[in-house]
Amino acid sequence: MNKTAVFPGSFSPFTLGHKAVMESALPLFDKVIIAIGNNSEKNEYFSIEERLEWINAVYGSNPKIEVERYEGLTVDFCKTVNANFIIRGLRDSHDFKFEKNIAQMNKELNAEIETIFIITPPELSHISSTILRDIIKNGGDISTFIPKEINI
Repeated sequence: MNKTAVFPGSFSPFTLGHKAVMESALPLFDKVIIAIGNNSEKNEYFSIEERLEWINAVYGSNPKIEVERYEGLTVDFCKTVNANFIIRGLRDSHDFKFEKNIAQMNKELNAEIETIFIITPPELSHISSTILRDIIKNGGDISTFIPKEINI
């Protein structure tokens, strides 16, 4: 059985925390699709094209990783790409409470898809895209919080 997982998110921007989750997930799956979606709760600061370009700069040479955009329900996207797993990163207990509810709802929508939680390393748990966007908006430097391949 081919083990394909989807790592969904807005990735606005893609952080070292996201990268750490990917590095932990890669040995577990044959293929991981980083799926860039639009979150209806967020006002995206960066275009989807920018986010695709950045993540491809980080992972473009890795044959186990694909980067795609999607709209709609994550479980529906999983079905279209034949993925039975969703990867979610957890920074703290607040993330767990939020992500657990989404995972349970996804299981109700499609019982064949399992959510895998991966804990972010403690030294990266304070990094969030929301905070990084705020730093950028206020003229700060985020280069130590994002992969070196990304130039913002």
